Amino acid sequence: MPAISTGNVLITGTNGFVGSWALKVFLQSGFTVRAPVRSESKASYLKKVFGAYGDRLEFVIIPDITKEGAFDTATVGVDAVVHIASPVGLDVDHPDELIIPAVNGTLGVLRSAAKVHSVQRVVYISSCAAVVNRTATEPRVYDENDWNQHDVDVCQREGRAAAQVSMYCASKTLAERSAWEFWKENKDKGVIGWDLVSLCPPWVFGPVVHKDEGGPDDLNDSNKFVYDAVVKGQYFPVDLAFIDVRDLAQAILLAVTKPPAGGERIIVAAGPFRWEDLIITAHEVSGGKTYPPIESYNPDAPYMARTNVAKAKELLGLGYRTQEEMIKDLLKEYEERGWL
Repeated sequence: MPAISTGNVLITGTNGFVGSWALKVFLQSGFTVRAPVRSESKASYLKKVFGAYGDRLEFVIIPDITKEGAFDTATVGVDAVVHIASPVGLDVDHPDELIIPAVNGTLGVLRSAAKVHSVQRVVYISSCAAVVNRTATEPRVYDENDWNQHDVDVCQREGRAAAQVSMYCASKTLAERSAWEFWKENKDKGVIGWDLVSLCPPWVFGPVVHKDEGGPDDLNDSNKFVYDAVVKGQYFPVDLAFIDVRDLAQAILLAVTKPPAGGERIIVAAGPFRWEDLIITAHEVSGGKTYPPIESYNPDAPYMARTNVAKAKELLGLGYRTQEEMIKDLLKEYEERGWL
C-alpha cells in the first residue's frame, strides 16, 4: 500500500480544467510538481499564476505524449504520478482517433513509471463514462464493479458510424482497462513496486484556474454546457452525476496520500443531476437573473443513473460541495466576467 505525504509528483494535463486545479492543490499541500507541457509557450500562463511557488513547480517539454518513451525523462526522481491528460474531442471521424491516443498515452506514462524505482503511487483519472451504460432503460445504482462495455461494443460494431459520445466513452473504458491490465501483469511479475489508483468522476463543473480568457463559448466543454443551460436555457437530456472540480482535485491528492487507496478503482461523485436541476438552483440563488425553471419538469422523477460513493468515503474520507455551493461560485464567476 505505498503512498506519499510529501515529495515530487508528476502531473499530466496541468493546462486543462481538472489538471490546473490538481496542480494548485498539490502545490498548496507542499508537494513539488513536475508538469509536462507540449511547448514552452504552454507553460507561460501557469508560470504566471503559480510563480510564487518558485522551484517547487517545474515544467518539462513533451511535444507528443503518445510517443514511445515520451515520459522516461519526466518520471526520473518522482515519488508519484498523476495522469489526467486524455483526448476529449467530440468531433472525430473514427473511434480510433480517440481510443488509440487515450490508450497509448496511458500506457506510455505507466511504462515510464515502471522504469523508476522512486515511484510509490500512480493515480489515473478515468471517468464515469467508463462505468455507466447510458442506454439503460431502468434506474440503477452503479459501483466500481461496473464497466461500460456497451459503447466499446458499439464502436467495434459501427466504426465511424458510431455516435461521438460512444467514441469518447469507449476511449475512457479501454484506456482505464489497459491501465489495470498493465499494472496487474507487471505487479504479479514483480516488475513494479508502485500501486495504481483509478478515480472515476462524472461530469466535472466549477470555477476555472487554467487559461480561459475568452467568452462563454471558450469555456471547457462541461462548464460551457452549464452556462448554456442556466443562462440560455439550452441543454440536452442527461441523467448522470456531478462533482465540483475542487473536490475532484482534493480526491486526486487523497488518492496519492492515502495508503488504503492503493490498488483500488474509486468513483467520486457528489450526487445525481439533470440540467433542469441546475437551472432551478441557478434561478433561485441568482435572484431570478438566470433562465427560469422549465414548468413541465418533474424534479421528483427517479434518476436513471446513481453512483455508490461509499468506497470514496471509506478510503479517501472525501466530502463534496453541494450543487448550490457550486452554482453560486459559477454565477459569481459569470458576474465578474460580465456574462450575467
